[in-house]
Amino acid sequence: MNHSSPDAHGSHAAPGTSASPDDLAPPDDLTSPAPAPPDPAAAPPPTRADLVLPCLDEAAALPWVLARVPAGWRAIVVDNGSTDGSAEVARSLGATVVHEPRRGFGAACHAGLTAADADVVCFCDCDGSLDPRDLEPFVRDVAAGRTDLVLGRRRPQARGTWPAHARAGNLALARMLRRRTGLRLHDLGPLRAARRADLLALALTDRRSGYPLQMVVRAADAGWRVEERDVPYLPRTGKSKVTGTWRGTWQAVRDMRAVLAEPPGTAARPTREGWTR
Repeated sequence: MNHSSPDAHGSHAAPGTSASPDDLAPPDDLTSPAPAPPDPAAAPPPTRADLVLPCLDEAAALPWVLARVPAGWRAIVVDNGSTDGSAEVARSLGATVVHEPRRGFGAACHAGLTAADADVVCFCDCDGSLDPRDLEPFVRDVAAGRTDLVLGRRRPQARGTWPAHARAGNLALARMLRRRTGLRLHDLGPLRAARRADLLALALTDRRSGYPLQMVVRAADAGWRVEERDVPYLPRTGKSKVTGTWRGTWQAVRDMRAVLAEPPGTAARPTREGWTR
């Protein structure tokens, strides 16, 4: 993806629980043990999903990422103006390629969402920092109706994976989000899953760095059940297009501040019976 993820290759607050401000920041020791891999024998049958992968010059990382797309899922790589042959690499590896000429992380994400046709849609960076396989339990719970939106809380697996300025920006946004919505999240990372129809009903308008935050804010305003779960965060391939620099990080924060300043909207609220507003 990376218009929004930090640096390089190789979150879980239970609803209703409280956390101190210090809990919002990653630990001083940035190396956290990876969650134990699921037992394949105990896993239920896979649920089909479309995986949206916003892409800007990620040819080097795409083979690793696409090799980890769960069986039966469709990978939708949204090329956002790459000059390194990313689209050709993705197509050669079996991905559906969508071209989005308008530059911006949100523009690429939304193009992928509108191109999707599965009931459940996921989002993931395609820089190798996140493993698409970690989305499988997210999709199962969304498909089963146990939750509406699941976000991955990034847990760095090596020093230097998450630069200090990117962590600081993420912490500031998490605090602002809590004040705006009451959601006690620790991370606004890109790994997430929700129903396609629900996402479209949010009528997201941001087409830059504010898109992921706008999704969460409007979901909260609409009464969605939002959950956060730990996922391993790996060193990315190449340099982040946004949080690789202080300037990029704070530009993203500025975009997201504008989202937080929006008044509550009229997005549809998912119910078991249908849609309400």
